[in-house]
Amino acid sequence: MLIFCRITAFFVVAPVFSTRTVPTNFKIGLSFMVALLVFLSYGLKQTIVPDATYVLAIIREILAGLLLGYTAYLFFTIIQTAGAFIDLQMGFGMANVIDPMTGVSTPLMGNFKFMIATLVFLSMNGHHYMLTALIKSYEWIPISNELFVRIHNGSISTFLVRTFADTFMLALQLSAPLVVAMFLVDAGLGFLAKTAPQYNVFVIGVPLKILVGFFLLLVMMPGLVSLFENIFSLMFDAVEELFGIVQTQTVQ
Repeated sequence: MLIFCRITAFFVVAPVFSTRTVPTNFKIGLSFMVALLVFLSYGLKQTIVPDATYVLAIIREILAGLLLGYTAYLFFTIIQTAGAFIDLQMGFGMANVIDPMTGVSTPLMGNFKFMIATLVFLSMNGHHYMLTALIKSYEWIPISNELFVRIHNGSISTFLVRTFADTFMLALQLSAPLVVAMFLVDAGLGFLAKTAPQYNVFVIGVPLKILVGFFLLLVMMPGLVSLFENIFSLMFDAVEELFGIVQTQTVQ
C-alpha cells in the first residue's frame, strides 16, 4: 500500500505520464505493476506495523512521490515559460490555446515547443530513466525515511526554491534570442516613426514582428533538440540531487 501510494502520486504530477492523453486506467495499471515489482524486490525485506503512525506513513509516501514528480515537471515548465515570453514579444500573447495534454490554456509558441520537447524526451528514452529513478528512489529514500524532518529543517524547501529559480533563469535564457530580436525590431520601428511619420508603425509592426519571429524560430530549430537534451540532463541531475539531500541527511 505504501509503495503504491508513492508511485501513484508520482504519476499524478510527472511529465508525460500525467498528461490527459494517457488513459487513467493505464496510469493505475502501470502504477500497480511498478509497485508490484518494487514490492517483490524491496518490500519483502521491510516490516511495517499497522498502528496509528501508518496514516502518517501514507501521507509521507504521497509527499515523496509528489516531490519527485514535481521536481521533474519543473523542467518541462521551462519550455512553456519561454514560449510565453516569446508570445508576448511576437504579439501572440492574447492567442492562447487549450493544450490537449495538460488541459490548460498555454501560449502558442510554448505549446509548439512543448510538443517538440515531449518527442525529444521520448526519443531519448527519458520515460525509462524516470521509471528507473522512481524504482531506485527506494534505495535512497526508503519507506522508513525522515521526510517530515527534512521538510521541517528547510533543506527540501531550499532545494525547491533554488530549482525554481534555476528553471526560471533557463526559461529566460531559452527565450533570450527571440526576445532581444523583437526588442531590436521595436527600436527600429520607433526610429522609423520619428524619421518617416507617414508610415503607420502599428500596421507595419505586427506582421513584421511575426515574420521576424518565425524566421528566427526557423533558424533556431536545429539547435532546439540539443537544448532540450541539456534541459533533460539537468532534470535528471536535479532528481539525483534531491535523492542526495534526503539520503545523506537520513544516514546522518
